[in-house]
Parts: sequence; C-alpha cells; structure tokens
Amino acid sequence: MFDVKKIRKDFPILKRIVNGKPLVYFDNAATSQTPQIVIDSIVEYYSNYNANIHRGVHTLSQEATNAYEEARIKIQKHFNAEKSHEIIFTSGTTHSINLVANGFTSLLKIGDEIIVSALEHHSNIVPWQMLCERTGAILKVISISLTGELIIEEYEKLLSDKTKLVFVNHVSNTLGTINPVKEIIEKAHSVGAAILIDGAQATPHIKPDVQELDCDFYVCSAHKLCGPTGVGMLYGKEEWLNKLPPYQGGGEMIAEVTFKKTTYADLPYKFEAGTPNISGGIAFGVALDYMNTIGFENIEAYEKELLDYGTKKLLEIEGLKIYGTSKNKASVISFNIKGIHPFDIGSIIDKLGIAVRTGHHCTQPIMDFYKIPGTIRASFSFYNTKREIDIFIAAVLRAKQMLE
Repeated sequence: MFDVKKIRKDFPILKRIVNGKPLVYFDNAATSQTPQIVIDSIVEYYSNYNANIHRGVHTLSQEATNAYEEARIKIQKHFNAEKSHEIIFTSGTTHSINLVANGFTSLLKIGDEIIVSALEHHSNIVPWQMLCERTGAILKVISISLTGELIIEEYEKLLSDKTKLVFVNHVSNTLGTINPVKEIIEKAHSVGAAILIDGAQATPHIKPDVQELDCDFYVCSAHKLCGPTGVGMLYGKEEWLNKLPPYQGGGEMIAEVTFKKTTYADLPYKFEAGTPNISGGIAFGVALDYMNTIGFENIEAYEKELLDYGTKKLLEIEGLKIYGTSKNKASVISFNIKGIHPFDIGSIIDKLGIAVRTGHHCTQPIMDFYKIPGTIRASFSFYNTKREIDIFIAAVLRAKQMLE
C-alpha cells in the first residue's frame, strides 16, 4: 500500500519550518529530497570504512570497493543494462553528456549532422554546439508545438544518411512533456545514427529499460532520485563505449603507463579517472533500493493524481496560463499569471514557506519559443500531498492579490 504519511517520515527535511511556516517543497525537478536511509549510508561510509577503492589489499579498501561495485550492479539491474561495465559512474548528467560529446570528436567530420530537440536543457545543447565547433558537424533542431510536444514529422524530415547522432530528453524539465523516445530511437537507428537519451527528469518518475528502449546512451543524476548530489550515471552500449576514447587521463583508467606509451584499462574504468565520489556512488545504489521498495508503478500513479489535482486547481485562477499541455506529462507544472513577473510570485510565496523554481530553468530556447521571460515551475514528488497543493494555491492567490 502507498502510504504518503509514512513515506514523509523518511525525509527529515520535510519537518523544516521556513519563514515561520511548514516547508512545502515543490522544487523536485531541480533536486529531490533525501531519505534518512540514504543519509545514513553516507555517514556509515565515512564512519566505518572510508578508504580509496580498487587500490588496496587492506580490509577497509576491500569493503569500500565491494560496496561501490555492488552499487554499480544495482544501477545495472535497475536500468536493465546487459552488463555492469556498461554503467559508468560520473558526477551527474552534465558530466555524462560531455563525456560522450568529447568522445565523438574523433568520430565526426565536416558536414556530418547531429540533431537535438527544442525541449532540451542547456546541458543537452551546449556540449553538442561545442562538438560542432570542434568537428565542423552541423546541428539541427527538432521543433515543438504550442502544447510543448515534439513534432515527429519535422524530426523525420531532419533525418538523413548524414545524421550521426541524435539527442533528446526523456522528459522536459520545464514542461513535463514525456517524449516518445522509443519511436525517436527507432527512427534514429533507421538511418544508422546513434542516440543519447537525457533521463535526468524521467528517472524520478518512471523506470527506464535501456535494452527495451534500445538506446545507445542513457544518462541521469542521483540527486533527482533521492540520492546525493555530485554523482550520476552514463549507460552506454558496450560497442559504443569501446569506440570512444577516454574523456580524462589519470589514475585508475590505465592498464600500463610508461613514458613512451600508456594503454587504457577495460570498461568501465577507462572512463573513471581519479578517485570517484565513493560515498555518493554507494548512496546512489541505496536511493534506488529505497525507491524500488516504494515501487515506480505506485510513484507514477500517485504523482499523476498530484499533477491532475494541481493542474485543475491552478486553472481556476483568473489570468493563469500553463505552458506544456501535452497528453503525456510528468508531475511538472510551469505557469505564469498575466501581467506579473514569475520572480515576484516566487519571492512572495517563499515567505510563506513554499519552494518553487522561477526563471528559464536552463531552457532559454523554450522561453524564446513562447516569448516569455520565464515561468513559475511547481514540480511534485511522491512525498508531496494534495494538502500541500492547497497551501500552494492559497499562496499564489495571495501573491496575485498583492501584485495586481
């Protein structure tokens, strides 16, 4: 049974008082909150077996190594990767994307084409622009409709035998749109292109199966998944990871070093130079265990209730417009109220203990498309409640009255 009252007890921060009011945390698309069991795993690591991994025969090093590699296997199983060495630990989604973009520098030539969508976070735009500058490749963009959905017919027109790479997010961080990634992947493969899916916003809500999707790369961050900041994952098909050169040089990623020549380690260590965020990797695995105990089907169903309830209540406010009205949405609502800057509303409701995100959400092209400076974004997680939405609605109405 899904018991939100019981679940909320797992998150110590939800007991906080902010500006004299109980915290209402609706900024989950930026980062999720952390349950006590994940916090405890970090404390346990530093308290009991803090040591560098893969490099020592002593007990602490072996314990740390085992815990870290067990976390890799947890991630492999969660995403249904075929092999554990197809999971690369990174510092997060941005690091993962840059690793792949850097690797393709030696695989592209002048005139090759790569495709991104108009829904992307800056982290899934800028690295590819930089790749085009280095290689002479051409960047093309999948356009979107007013509902915030990708226009698949336009995507099909962009594809050709010149297309080498396609990059699309699974879920839009600004609009909540759930993209038809399975179809997008199939169409990319039909012209021989590789494809990377940015799963940063999808993975808190749904459980992707990378083999079923047949994507070449999938990336995400632990801090969106009840885990710590500073750690994330790159999944890559073994054949592609073997083609890419190392992203960084240093310790751990080598097989043999001489002053004449260095040979590189096998996967996954080829891409994991230096001492990693060991406690973060271990905690990432614990966070996935926690969310799987709750069940992603339960999470998805409950968050859909919150999304529908919040959407209905917000649309009752005069002058309010929601951006992103696709049929398939995650629990994210971006909106504005006519004549009021989003920053002003965000600042006022913060004084009432409510945390939302205001601005362009690192998606300036989306704001340009709608010709707006930014939005107020409320993003719900499975530990939020309808009662919190009622408090939020009342706060928005109060801010509106103050600012009109």
